[in-house]
Amino acid sequence: MPEHFSHHLIYGTLLDYLTGEELTDTDDERLRQGIYRLMVERKGYEKSELIPRAFIDTLFTHNFVRSTIELTVRMEGRSFLIIRYGPGSLVSRERAALAAARVIHPDYRVPLAVVTNGREAELLDTVTGRILGNGLDSIPDRAAASILLPTLTFLPKQDDGKLEREKRILNVFDVERCCL
Repeated sequence: MPEHFSHHLIYGTLLDYLTGEELTDTDDERLRQGIYRLMVERKGYEKSELIPRAFIDTLFTHNFVRSTIELTVRMEGRSFLIIRYGPGSLVSRERAALAAARVIHPDYRVPLAVVTNGREAELLDTVTGRILGNGLDSIPDRAAASILLPTLTFLPKQDDGKLEREKRILNVFDVERCCL
């Protein structure tokens, strides 16, 4: 296991619920794993429909940033929902989640995004930016998603100028400035 420097308490390692991969065990990772379990055990998704730890790399003004999407949910061959985790306030994470959903897929914009701190959540419409629901219960379960999926708007990829602006937003919101 590679050496890992962090401001987080490290408890050792744990096995990823979805993939079995060995990960660094931190409080944040435990909350992420809880989200994965929620999606399978309470929301009814198949593990194969959940893609953990996707990322978007950006480089602006000499700041390289890797923005992580904790979970991408796919059904019927389409990614329709992303989940972004971060401790603390949800409102401060909404704009970056919208940006991530708008650039993560090369062919279309993912229509729904969730921001969560592992205890609270907001479901966002990525077309309008509106909050559609609050709380972990607002995350659609698999049965609701199968009904919702045909009604969702999968807008085409944005033009290069708008894509760059969304990526700049991700870069600014996700740059690591802790512990300098």
